Amino acid sequence: MGLINKKYRALGTVINLSVAEPATVEDLDAAYELITHYEDKLTVNRKESEVMSINHMAGIKPVSVPQDTYDLIKQAVLVSQKHLGFNVAIGPLVKLWKIGFTGANKPSDADISARLEIIDPFKIQLDDALRTVFLQVKGMEIDLGGIAKGYIADRIKDLWIKRGVKTGIIDLGGNVLLVGPSIHPNGIWNIGVQNPIQKRNVSLGVLQTTAKSIGTSGIYERKLVIDGHEYHHMFDSKTGYPIKNNLASVTIVSDKSIDGEIWSTIGFYQGIEKGSALIENVPNVEAVFITKDLEMFATSGLKDSLAKI
Repeated sequence: MGLINKKYRALGTVINLSVAEPATVEDLDAAYELITHYEDKLTVNRKESEVMSINHMAGIKPVSVPQDTYDLIKQAVLVSQKHLGFNVAIGPLVKLWKIGFTGANKPSDADISARLEIIDPFKIQLDDALRTVFLQVKGMEIDLGGIAKGYIADRIKDLWIKRGVKTGIIDLGGNVLLVGPSIHPNGIWNIGVQNPIQKRNVSLGVLQTTAKSIGTSGIYERKLVIDGHEYHHMFDSKTGYPIKNNLASVTIVSDKSIDGEIWSTIGFYQGIEKGSALIENVPNVEAVFITKDLEMFATSGLKDSLAKI
């Protein structure tokens, strides 16, 4: 039994989808159609989308969106309001620094302070009955970039299960969600944990797992160097600067891909000690922390399934 694989381009990255026979290319294409459907709804990289309709009306009026988009935004807002390090309103700060994009720069303290005023998730007003979202201050923006890939991966898994796909791999640019048993006789998957200072697909460790989501947040993908100082794209909502700690990446192993996205961001923000303490209390969520010196720390649920290379 072989895997059928196809690459696509969407969500600003390379999408890699695989299914085991008897599933077919039609199952891959159906997944890609679903990705483009959600990208059209959730993107902030175009002038128009359901999320952009909310951003355009910041400081003006509430905007009603379909139930699925509303539920996703609500989940992101509620997590953001816990102030653990995930912030759906951080967009204006990211756009100020532009790390990873043309015009990347270190902004002035005055510009950073002005942005801190408008990245407050408590200034997002939700109305469940009307399914409206209101950004109370002009200039505010929500950006689901930190959560959308996970959400979409989970929807693909639902779709494939409905279509009878028994085994598959959903890889949305490094966010991997496994479906069913692997094609090895024991049904277990072997997944590489990215070496954060090497190019993509160079592993530092190997994880043996059942069908789970494996998602990573790291500083290796986008950075800016000014006067010998390196600034990465993971921001601290309190300071307006990139998060300062000794971590290079956090990989989350979870049942749902959306949880992986949320907890990899929180884990990175909190650091090894606080982050692992928080994650130990979350059911079905485990973490691998990798420091800039390439030391690897795992939460207790992974002790037996993670091997260093």
